[in-house]
Amino acid sequence: MGFLYSQFFRTPPYPKGSFRGKTVIVTGSNVGLGKEAARHYARLGASQLILAVRSVDKGEAAKEDIVRTTGLDNIHVWKLDMRDYGSVQSFASRAEAELDRVDIFIANAGVVRAQYHQVNGHEEGIAVNAISTALLMANMMPKMRETAARFNTRPTFTITGSAAYEHTTFPQRSAPDGQILTALSDEKTCKQYWSQQYPVSKLVQLLLVRAIAHHHPASEFPVTINIVNPGLCWSELAREATGWGFWLFRLVVARSTEVGSRTLVHAGASGRETHGKYLSDCTMEEPSALVTDAAGREGQERVASELVKAVEAIQPGVSRNFQTV
Repeated sequence: MGFLYSQFFRTPPYPKGSFRGKTVIVTGSNVGLGKEAARHYARLGASQLILAVRSVDKGEAAKEDIVRTTGLDNIHVWKLDMRDYGSVQSFASRAEAELDRVDIFIANAGVVRAQYHQVNGHEEGIAVNAISTALLMANMMPKMRETAARFNTRPTFTITGSAAYEHTTFPQRSAPDGQILTALSDEKTCKQYWSQQYPVSKLVQLLLVRAIAHHHPASEFPVTINIVNPGLCWSELAREATGWGFWLFRLVVARSTEVGSRTLVHAGASGRETHGKYLSDCTMEEPSALVTDAAGREGQERVASELVKAVEAIQPGVSRNFQTV
């Protein structure tokens, strides 16, 4: 009932304020939530806006639409394919070299698959939503920390999460030490719990954000890292979903992508008080017991440790970017 109350009676406020002087990056911004969030940032005067997209052609079309509706012309389209770890690293290197600052990073790109697919040795949702997002965050930290020090500001890295995380029992946490990510990508296990695969990928994101903040609190770490639930929206994320039942459910319950995108803008503009926090309907919300009870805290440490090892295997030394200085 909490979900339905949120969808019907808690409309996120329309974004106001100014982002003048700010450089904003939004991934997955050629459609849906990312595009509408980018439009808000453009409307509110962001000095520079980067649309990070898998398809540059679609990104250019989104840019043209945003320019037409907001008048902001300092918008750039950069290639980022979250299925390709090399693309993630190249994107971050480009940001380091070409951008004077990065104030807000909205990590919105994600995937939901109707069937099992494997990418880079992992189930695609785990590879993209969890490992690739962790790699991207780690690679963006040096530039965002530099921004904090150079401009006396506090940048924000926001991950688009989902309340769907509540719809998994997280059966894979019973795996032996160091084997949770392996269990999350095991084809037989995935197919057995397929309805939980997307929710568990969003749970992994939430656990990572909380673990980073636990070990590197806001008082010591100069970048705010948070995660936001935009609610159920009419986005293309679930474009592979089939069946009239789900279509009708979305028709009745879902928010527009513009309304959902307001939560992304709010999270990106939020301060140190949201470091490590889960935001929903533009407020901080305590996660469920799946996350906060003793088993949840243990799972959090195990998942975070495995994600660190996964990104270290891809790029040795990159996890040092999360250390406090």
